[in-house]
Amino acid sequence: MKIVFFGSSSFSVPALYAIHSHVVCVVTKKAKPQGRGYGLEDNEVKKASLTLKLPLIEITSFKDEKIHTIREFEPDLFVVVSFGLIIPNWLLNLPSVEAINVHPSLLPKYRGPSPIQWALWNGEKETGITIIAMNDKMDAGDILHQERTTISEQDNMVTLSERLSKRVAEILPAFIKKIETEGIENRIVQNHDEATYTPIITKEMGKIDWSMGAFEIVRQIKALVMWPTAFTLLDGHLLKIFDGEVYHTETNTDTGLVLQADKRGFFVTTSSGTLMVKEVQLENKKRMKASAFAHGYRGLVGKRLG
Repeated sequence: MKIVFFGSSSFSVPALYAIHSHVVCVVTKKAKPQGRGYGLEDNEVKKASLTLKLPLIEITSFKDEKIHTIREFEPDLFVVVSFGLIIPNWLLNLPSVEAINVHPSLLPKYRGPSPIQWALWNGEKETGITIIAMNDKMDAGDILHQERTTISEQDNMVTLSERLSKRVAEILPAFIKKIETEGIENRIVQNHDEATYTPIITKEMGKIDWSMGAFEIVRQIKALVMWPTAFTLLDGHLLKIFDGEVYHTETNTDTGLVLQADKRGFFVTTSSGTLMVKEVQLENKKRMKASAFAHGYRGLVGKRLG
């Protein structure tokens, strides 16, 4: 079984390692210039491919001529895990068996580029992994495998993404072996009327509106902890918030006010409940526990955020 693997994020890496003995080529998105020096930093999939000594194709889009070299590998199967580009129909028809995509949601719910973030932000109690046969529409192909997992109250984007990524790596080898020996037999057509879509996460989505409720803000913090991180303003400076929890559930008319601080963190009013902030990073400073930050920031109690 000759596989071409498509992936571009850290979520993809465990899956690549799990099936690398079948992989004849890896396709990944080319790195974009980052930072003030506009340097290029290789993505995790490229690093893994180099470690595994696998042929690598880097593209910015499917207009790149180098993508046509995939034909030389005569692939049986495409395996797509967190790739980040929509694969055109002409390419999906290339493998002799199938092109499959691993999506971290319970399709048809949460199609699109950010299913884990929106499941957390919307307060879902469960999510899952769905493997589909790809077609020319986004995440709309027939379901080949689906399983559920509980989202715990402690989960954030880091923990949930890592758990789902690890599970993908656990199930893929046996799934591919089954395709190799039995072919693809059971297909479930998605109910497209039940489909929901996830918008791309933008930096602006990280801004905290303290007139929202504490439960909603906590979900925002958890969903965006990897990027762009939930943020507010303190004395005109950007303050990122990495962790927090609901402390009280009372109604407040005066929102965004730092009420108190202690060894657990500092406490901010919202329209519905008080938020206990537990981990922060002030602009141009290091990330730290909110209790230590409150101890070192003169006059924090009584200030208004946002």
